[in-house]
Amino acid sequence: MTETAYTTPPQTIGHGVGESARRPDAALKVSGEFAFASDLWIDGMVWGATLRSPHPSAWIRSIDVGPALKIPGVLTVLTHEDVPGAKFYGLEHKDQPVLAIDQVRYQGEPVALVAADHPETARRAAAAIVVEYEVREAVTDPRDSREIVRYQPVRVGDTFEAEIVVSGEYEVGMQDQAFLGPEAGLAVPAEDGGVDLYIATQWLHVDRDQLAPCLGLPPEKVRLTLSGVGGAFGAREDLSMQVHACMLALRLNRPVKIVYGREESFFGHVHRHPARMRYEHGATRDGKLVYVKADILLDGGAYCSSSPAVVGNAASLGVGPYEVPNVQVDATGVYTNNPPCGAMRGFGAVQACYAYESQMDRLAEACGLSPVEIRVRNAVSQGSRLITGQLIDSPAPLAEMLRDLDAMPFPSDREDRDLRGLPGGVSQTTHGESVRRGVGYGVGIKNICFSEGFDDYSTARVRAELVGGEPHVTVHTAAAEVGQGLVTIQAQIARTELGVANVTVATADTQVGSAGSSSASRQSYVTGGAVRAACQAVRERFKGLPAREALERFGPIEETREYRHRPTYRMHPRTGQGDSHTQLALCVHRAVVDVDVELGLVKVVELAAVQDVGRIMNPLALEGQIHGGTAQGLGLALMEEIQVRDGQVLNPSFTDYLIPTILDMPPMQLKILENPDPSAPYGLRGAGEPPTLSSTPAIAAAVRAATGLRLTRVPIRPEDIALSNNGEVSDGKRT
Repeated sequence: MTETAYTTPPQTIGHGVGESARRPDAALKVSGEFAFASDLWIDGMVWGATLRSPHPSAWIRSIDVGPALKIPGVLTVLTHEDVPGAKFYGLEHKDQPVLAIDQVRYQGEPVALVAADHPETARRAAAAIVVEYEVREAVTDPRDSREIVRYQPVRVGDTFEAEIVVSGEYEVGMQDQAFLGPEAGLAVPAEDGGVDLYIATQWLHVDRDQLAPCLGLPPEKVRLTLSGVGGAFGAREDLSMQVHACMLALRLNRPVKIVYGREESFFGHVHRHPARMRYEHGATRDGKLVYVKADILLDGGAYCSSSPAVVGNAASLGVGPYEVPNVQVDATGVYTNNPPCGAMRGFGAVQACYAYESQMDRLAEACGLSPVEIRVRNAVSQGSRLITGQLIDSPAPLAEMLRDLDAMPFPSDREDRDLRGLPGGVSQTTHGESVRRGVGYGVGIKNICFSEGFDDYSTARVRAELVGGEPHVTVHTAAAEVGQGLVTIQAQIARTELGVANVTVATADTQVGSAGSSSASRQSYVTGGAVRAACQAVRERFKGLPAREALERFGPIEETREYRHRPTYRMHPRTGQGDSHTQLALCVHRAVVDVDVELGLVKVVELAAVQDVGRIMNPLALEGQIHGGTAQGLGLALMEEIQVRDGQVLNPSFTDYLIPTILDMPPMQLKILENPDPSAPYGLRGAGEPPTLSSTPAIAAAVRAATGLRLTRVPIRPEDIALSNNGEVSDGKRT
């Protein structure tokens, strides 16, 4: 079994905040030596497997585990009757059963567990369990659902007439987080009757707080340690196999490991909410917004997960970073028998952004303005208010960002480029005869940190001591490193605050106070704030002495601190008013695409982006976050969608669920602005999510510009373009 403590390579003290400090896990990951959760191993361990429902909606009439128990090597089979404690868990509402009790509500719902001496034996035994289902009609169209997760209106003003009016209906498909490391963990029973769980997750303490009641144990007997995480993007906020592995380990008093395969991973975690949206924008003839009406319907799937917060984000950010005096937004999340949906990078703001940016392009055309000018004329700035009434009290230079973006040079014309750079050119499907170029723009605004009154904080323990006669600092938090480079930032902060070069970031676990979730672009802000506060407390005990001298005189010094950002408040249930967000971040994109209008193929030629990050903590890591977020936005625009028909997932594999590769990602121009937020540690702004918002509508707009089609749904598929250009689908919408 491998734990990961991140000791920074030998670096000068100067590798602190603002520099591209080297990631301590970089070489191991590049060489393939890094231990991910799926690599966990301990002597005597056995393997767990899960039986899942093949139906999206059915009553369970009987479960016969006998055939599984007869298979040599099978050690135990568990059903809901074997859950030792509470039978339900959930992030915001405890509505999800540990194992299905009398019914299943989505395809892939866990029904029974098996432990065996070999993973293949465990899977074969799970398949041998006989379950009698009474299939019932599934609710799969969110418009037919009568079960509401949350309804959140926003109401401002009373003028809903204008000289120029544009309206449209838009759809966003179900996107998967598509991380490369599937769900995995190892549960080890402890001598005190508790359990130690080594797990790839985003939120150690909330995992523990959901696990303990289901296991019938006090929280202190459920200890979690973070294992290597192969990507997350929101999908690891909810429990997957955590309860199941612990149940099996406690039943057998043996270590149990569960690793999902790729197909099971598609059923084992939440996805991005599909959305159906109707928008109407009214403006003066010179392009100033008068009003926006929006109806946003989000499909939450079978269980609640984080849908209420997703609805809140979609509502509060539903018209984008624009000044609008009159607003009527209705955002609704509903239950269906589709796969559960929850957190994914952008978290409700992505769906709304695609719709309101599509509308801004239509408004620009109706007013005879350029896409950039229409946005500049309506851009928020410091001193503006969101539609919730919240004051933007830190820099928000959107108009400047748009002008900077517009001034960036364009890529060369396709006539000067190798044919392999054309859509389909690698496969020699074209010589460019039906290829057209288009340019599009996108703007996004994203909240940073948790919102609406959530007690959002992080804890850090910092210890300074002499090791081998040299000052050494250990930083210990429960913050999950999911690939974003948080361990690097924590070490940089310690070096900056304490002037000590040798820093170790200890393995994240529940033996220190909660650090919250690695989501909402919050960890640099909140855990960074906690590490900084703990380091400052240690430094105060140096009594003004250099670190070595202080530690020689006083011995080891350790301090623990919690950091909280300023308070937020729930949105008013009828008007949507309230200071619901901690911080806001802006990103703008320009996309240049080539489209083969006969074959429907799209090649993104270049993406340019401008983002204000407040303060650059690590330039190289920051660029990686912007590139990565942009890539996921490109995927949503052109290829990524979980295909669900009548509640059945049709493409649970990376063969059929397409994600961008290196061939799909174009060169990027970046301009990064630093306008510090006075309320944030170091003035920083969370940076990982905003690029995911604005890249999707920019690419979609560029495809529209190249084809002349409305294309009101993402992802845009080849048939949307090719069939439309053949006259078979007039508006580019799929039927």
